[in-house]
Amino acid sequence: MPEFIGGFAYPHDLAPVVNPEQALGRPPDMTKSPRKRGPDVLELVDEPTHGGSVATVPAAPAVPIESFEDFYRREYPRLLMLARVLAGDAAAEDIAQESMLVTYRQWTRIALLGSPAGYVRGICAHKAVSWTRRLTAERRALGRVAARRTVGVEPLAADSDRFWAEVRRLPRRQAQVTALFYALDLPVAAVSVALGCAEGTVKVHLSRARAELGRRLATPEEQS
Repeated sequence: MPEFIGGFAYPHDLAPVVNPEQALGRPPDMTKSPRKRGPDVLELVDEPTHGGSVATVPAAPAVPIESFEDFYRREYPRLLMLARVLAGDAAAEDIAQESMLVTYRQWTRIALLGSPAGYVRGICAHKAVSWTRRLTAERRALGRVAARRTVGVEPLAADSDRFWAEVRRLPRRQAQVTALFYALDLPVAAVSVALGCAEGTVKVHLSRARAELGRRLATPEEQS
């Protein structure tokens, strides 16, 4: 019985040998690529790299924040001295307390600053100068001022009273720089932090203040 191949009838003994791949249209020199199975692909995806270890970044250690109580005990005496030399004994305690009150209300923010002490000293210095200016205006307007002394504040020595009185007559920045530098014995760098200005600016104000104070405090013999 003839065999039908490709639409033609061949006798059974003359039928050509047909390669199954040729019957499908694949060239004889084309090789078969292995088919990837689903499980194999999943195994490649799920396989951990570098032995299964995962790099982790250690958390930064938390920086302890100083309590306001400790800060107050350490810095309040210095603020009191700063207020005394800039505003006098009468208002020193009020100014120092007001500066600490501002600090207490904003302590969660101030405690994270690079120099909380320098920041608060700047507040105190500004309040002291503002108070002195207001007092001077009242003296000029009323011709008098009700002087009061604060209990617990030791008065300045007699030999320094005149010096600090002259300091309070200096321009605002010169008075602040002089008080921080001499009364608190702060270095120039710390003064610049407290007042928020460059160290070079502090040196200029300090030099001008020294020159002016030297002129005002010179004795008649030194002036002649």
